[in-house]
Amino acid sequence: MELEDLKQLIELLKETDITEIQVEKEGTKVKIKREKFFQPLEAAAPKSPSVQESLIKKEIEDEMQRLITVTSPIVGTFYRSPSPEAPIFVETGLRVKKGQVLCIIEAMKLMNEIESEVDGILLKALVENGQPVEYGEPLFLIEPL
Repeated sequence: MELEDLKQLIELLKETDITEIQVEKEGTKVKIKREKFFQPLEAAAPKSPSVQESLIKKEIEDEMQRLITVTSPIVGTFYRSPSPEAPIFVETGLRVKKGQVLCIIEAMKLMNEIESEVDGILLKALVENGQPVEYGEPLFLIEPL
């Protein structure tokens, strides 16, 4: 086997996905093996957002700034009703008035009523009943009227 033959085999390995080749020619055995190397991935250029995507994102940001987020003033356990068998204080999608009780947070066996700060529509309760809450944790989203 000639040097030129070996060079051709090496080139064959480089140009294909073959990682190992074994050839026997004129009583000479040659085995060439290489580790499989992956081509580095080229990072795709960041896709610029379309005008429509930008407008939708802007509308969502504007809407979120308009909403009032009621946060927990204390650490404790969140309850949507005064007792397990009682109905919840306020349903999602209904109107709330300033000063209306939205929930109770129990802290050290004391029940603390959390009231609405504005008149509006309760859009979403962000915490599940009986879940522990931290100081400053968002509890409700209210759309002011």
